[in-house]
Amino acid sequence: MTNPEDSGTGKGPLNKVGHAIGVSIWGLDRAIANFERIVLSYGVLIMAINSMANVIGRFGFGRSIYFSNELNAFLMVLITFMGLGYAARRGRHIRMSAIYDQLPDIGRKVLMIVISLLTAIIMFVLAYYAVSYVHRLWELEKVTPSLRFPQWIMYLWVPLGFVIAGIQYLLTAYQNLRSSEVYISYEFIDSYGESDETQV
Repeated sequence: MTNPEDSGTGKGPLNKVGHAIGVSIWGLDRAIANFERIVLSYGVLIMAINSMANVIGRFGFGRSIYFSNELNAFLMVLITFMGLGYAARRGRHIRMSAIYDQLPDIGRKVLMIVISLLTAIIMFVLAYYAVSYVHRLWELEKVTPSLRFPQWIMYLWVPLGFVIAGIQYLLTAYQNLRSSEVYISYEFIDSYGESDETQV
């Protein structure tokens, strides 16, 4: 994706404000992308190592790692909900496109903006309820059976994942409002299933 700092800023205060907003949004998107990359890659790596170590321990030494299932459950929650934002960023979310594909460009753009905004609202509403649930776990001081680890920390990734996904859908709507192309995510132009080849 092109860094907005590399493009011309134009003249006048409105152009400068617009450029500053674009740079800020680009910076936010890059920061979230780097955070997702680190969390998802290390999460998958740790889960693989933990699973292999548990199998070796069980069949090689006759003893399983007592906390292996709990660790994998924690990592599964982390990977699943952090993956929401990643899927939205890459335009990999499920799309029912029977009607969408029949529309002209302007119709697809309007529909994509509406879908993105509605989905963002849903993500933020789910994040609100997820925060309430995590807060309830914190109040109850629930812990995991083996490690005695606070359960609210395990589920903290749920609202965070919803918030990041909501931000990505807002960025998709913003990109469609400012561009003449139809974007299925902040970075990818709609190209009928060939989004990997159309990164800006």
